Amino acid sequence: MHTAIVILNWNGRSWLEEFLPGVLQHSAEAEVIIADNASTDDSLVWLAAVHPNVRVIRMELNRGFAGGYNAALKEVNADRYLLLNSDVQVTPDWLTRLNAYMDRDPRMAACQPKVLSQRQRERFEHAGAAGGFIDRNGYPFCRGRIFEITEEDKGQYNDEQDVFWATGACLLIRAEAFRAAGGFDADLFAHMEEIDLCWRLRRMGWRIGYTSAATVYHVGGGSLGYGSPQKTYLNFRNSLIVLTKNLHNGWSWWWLFRRLVLDGFAAWKFLFEGHGAHTWQVARAHWHYFARLPNVLRQRRELMAQEREPDLTGMYQRSIAYDRFILRWKTFNDLDKTAFF
Repeated sequence: MHTAIVILNWNGRSWLEEFLPGVLQHSAEAEVIIADNASTDDSLVWLAAVHPNVRVIRMELNRGFAGGYNAALKEVNADRYLLLNSDVQVTPDWLTRLNAYMDRDPRMAACQPKVLSQRQRERFEHAGAAGGFIDRNGYPFCRGRIFEITEEDKGQYNDEQDVFWATGACLLIRAEAFRAAGGFDADLFAHMEEIDLCWRLRRMGWRIGYTSAATVYHVGGGSLGYGSPQKTYLNFRNSLIVLTKNLHNGWSWWWLFRRLVLDGFAAWKFLFEGHGAHTWQVARAHWHYFARLPNVLRQRRELMAQEREPDLTGMYQRSIAYDRFILRWKTFNDLDKTAFF
C-alpha cells in the first residue's frame, strides 16, 4: 500500500521552510510531493536548493485548491493520497495512525486527524477541528468549532467517529474513491470543495471518518487569511452551490429564500461590526450564485438521478446559526443531539 503526501503550494516558501522538514522527518513511509500552483515567489528555487529529492509537480495556472489538486493527482500513482496544507505541522506516527484507522474498514473513503491550532496549541483549529458536520441550511461546523468559536482541547473528542465531512487541510483519501467520485468540483476553486466531495462519496456508499489517534497542528489561512473578504465570498457562494447540488429532498425555492435571509443577517452583522467589505462579498456571492444556478441545477439533476437511498447521517436538522447566535450555544456538546440524522 503506497501513500503519497501531496502538498499544494502557492507562494508558500515560508510555510515550506517551517513545516516541510517535519513532514519529511515523520513520514518516512510515504512519498512527499509538492504540487506548485503557479507560484510567483521563489518557492521552487528554495526547494531545488534545500530539498532537491522532493518531487515537484509544476502547474502553469493557479487553479485554486480544487482544480490544483485535480490536476496534480492525475500525475500521482498511489493507493492513497494524503492532501496536506503547507501550513500544517505534523507529529510522530501521524500518518501511520491515519492509515491504520482506514485499514480497519474497506468502506472508509477518507478520514482526518485531530486538528489543533499551531499558534494556540491547546485549542482546536477552525478548519476541521475534530470532524465536520453541516446544518439544514448549509452552514458547516465541527466538533470543536462552531462559527468563530473554537474549543479548548480537553480530551472531549478523543475518539473515533463517522463525520459528515473531513477537512481538506489534512485529508487521507483512497485514490480509487477520489477517482470514482470525479475528484473535486473545480468550479468551486477553493473552500467547501471537501464537503462537496465527501457528500458525493457518501452518496456512493463510502464512509468518512475522524480519529484522535493522530494529531496535526494547523496555522490556518496560509494562502487566504481568515479575515480575507475573498474568503467570505468563496464561503458564502460555495455553500449555496454545494447545498443546491447535493441536498436530496430538502432543497426548494423556500429553502433558498430562507438561506438568503440568513445570509442577509450575516451581511448586516459584518456591516455593524465595521467590516463593510465582507458585507459586499456576501452580496457578490449571491450574485454569482444566481449567475451559475442553471449549471448548478443541471449538476443537481445528474446527481439526483444516481441517488437511491440518500445518506444524511451527520446532518444537523436545526439551524446552527440560531443555536449559536440566539440560544448562545457555543460548543458541539451544547447542541441538540436528537437533531442529527
